[in-house]
Amino acid sequence: MGFKCGIVGLPNVGKSTLFNALTRTAAAQAANYPFCTIEPNTGDVAVPDPRLKKIREIAGSAQIIPTRLTFVDIAGLVRGASKGEGLGNQFLANIREVDAIAHVLRCFEDDDIAHVEGQIDPIADADTVETELMLADLESLERRVTPLRKKATGGDKEAKHIVPIMDAALELLRDGKPVRLLVAQNPEMADDINGLNLLTAKPVLYVCNVEEAAAATGNSQSKRVEEKAAAEGAATVVISAAIEAEIAQLSNEEEIEYLETLGLEEPGLDRLIRTGYDLLGLITYFTAGPKETRAWTIGKGTKAPQAAGVIHSDFERGFIRAQTIAYDDFIACGGEQGAKEAGKARDEGKEYVVHDGDVILFKFAT
Repeated sequence: MGFKCGIVGLPNVGKSTLFNALTRTAAAQAANYPFCTIEPNTGDVAVPDPRLKKIREIAGSAQIIPTRLTFVDIAGLVRGASKGEGLGNQFLANIREVDAIAHVLRCFEDDDIAHVEGQIDPIADADTVETELMLADLESLERRVTPLRKKATGGDKEAKHIVPIMDAALELLRDGKPVRLLVAQNPEMADDINGLNLLTAKPVLYVCNVEEAAAATGNSQSKRVEEKAAAEGAATVVISAAIEAEIAQLSNEEEIEYLETLGLEEPGLDRLIRTGYDLLGLITYFTAGPKETRAWTIGKGTKAPQAAGVIHSDFERGFIRAQTIAYDDFIACGGEQGAKEAGKARDEGKEYVVHDGDVILFKFAT
């Protein structure tokens, strides 16, 4: 289990360039005109995790298998998208299918690259996209809530439960605020709100695309975005799509040298994934043996049987127990046997909540 992250933004902000760099492919056409991305391009990328290599060395595994996530490069949006302008209808349909939104904002000047709004203002760009998503959600909710109110009046229990939640979402939208604020304020409503499939309920990560010289420190425009995100409880990451495009062409050794010259410790991909994981509340656990050391992604709070089910549904159905070793203990004790001898290998049952970094061997009935 990873997550599907939609890369969105106005035309010519660097979406496709970033997508190409992140997935190390040229599947998305990067061109200096609107709508060069007509169909959503998808790319799976490995989640970098240095813990995998260390576990493999101790376990003597033949190979490493990282967990993966999917990026979706979605067509550029313009004003009026909620009414079908440009590729609006297609944009809105595609964005409904992702788990989180990586909103790329142009925070660099370049006279050779046209801006659809005629000026560089990432805050205005963010507001343009957010407004279109809110208008689409508003229309969707207003259309659905009327018949549900009639059902609620008639005594329908499900309608009685969901109508107040829809009304709370409508109140926010009419006030020009995204529905994800309702989720943040009322986490117990998260499942019901997510069930409404609203665009503005999705977690948002603002990706500030800056010039190469500002990749390590950001610039005045990215600082404005960070202030906006802090006020909204959203996440931000500063990336230079141009640098990421360069890195995609380099060997590992060349990449390290290149990053050092720029004052960067890691590629933008790593920062983007880590921020995305935090945004969605995801963690990683590991399995290790002679054949492979493998990473698995689950949500925070996942119990052992459901974590086992990520590997195979039979593991969840026949779950007996989970031999669990914390990552630090696995490394310090030199692996499974050392952890057992030190009393660091625990047998956990069905109520155990898996922690990030756990190295697990599941026992199950066939």
